[in-house]
Amino acid sequence: MIKVLFCDLFFTLIVPHNQSPMECEVLNLSPSEWEHYSEEAALYKERAVGHVNTEQEIIEGIVETLPFSVTKEQEELLLDRREKRMRRALGNVDQEILKTLKAIRDLGIKTCLISNADIIDCKYWKDSPLYELFDLSIFSCNVKLLKPDIRIYQYAMEQMGTMPEMSVFAGDGGSDELQGAKMAGMKTVFSEYLNVKPEVERIKILEYADYHINKFAGLIDCLKAEWG
Repeated sequence: MIKVLFCDLFFTLIVPHNQSPMECEVLNLSPSEWEHYSEEAALYKERAVGHVNTEQEIIEGIVETLPFSVTKEQEELLLDRREKRMRRALGNVDQEILKTLKAIRDLGIKTCLISNADIIDCKYWKDSPLYELFDLSIFSCNVKLLKPDIRIYQYAMEQMGTMPEMSVFAGDGGSDELQGAKMAGMKTVFSEYLNVKPEVERIKILEYADYHINKFAGLIDCLKAEWG
């Protein structure tokens, strides 16, 4: 019997990109150019594990990686755009996702969010319609652990009072999250509802997926299948 559904946030429940106006427009960069600097692995890890404690420090860290100078006014606008983009992404949630999560909770299954996120990413979480559909929300910047570290899944199960055999993790497969969930003993669902992966990446993710869905509502069938 499944007791808890653990779920990823970005590209599983919401799409954080394409929420115009975007930061890249402030500096006349393309979205891919901006992402190259802003999501650089070491830089992202610093803020996603909570080593960067203020919103301004996040922007300053990104600006330091740029090969050109940025004015203070541009820095302020970058922060404003980033915060507003995340707030829009968290506020504009697909209706199928909301209905499916509600239906899952109506089945008596508890829900827990596990997300790699910095303090800006989760700043407006409580304003999201998703917030009330989760019993617990675990963000990496608060617990100092990043998926796919097995400890973040173990911590989540401990907090929810469940065991691996009673747990399912659903996500788009980013950050090797399904591999981490599998290592923690959970059943896994690979969702491409919001983010269709290139074939090479899909094949890799499927190695660690017990189920694969293209419609988010299909998550209910995956959970029922685990009931036996």
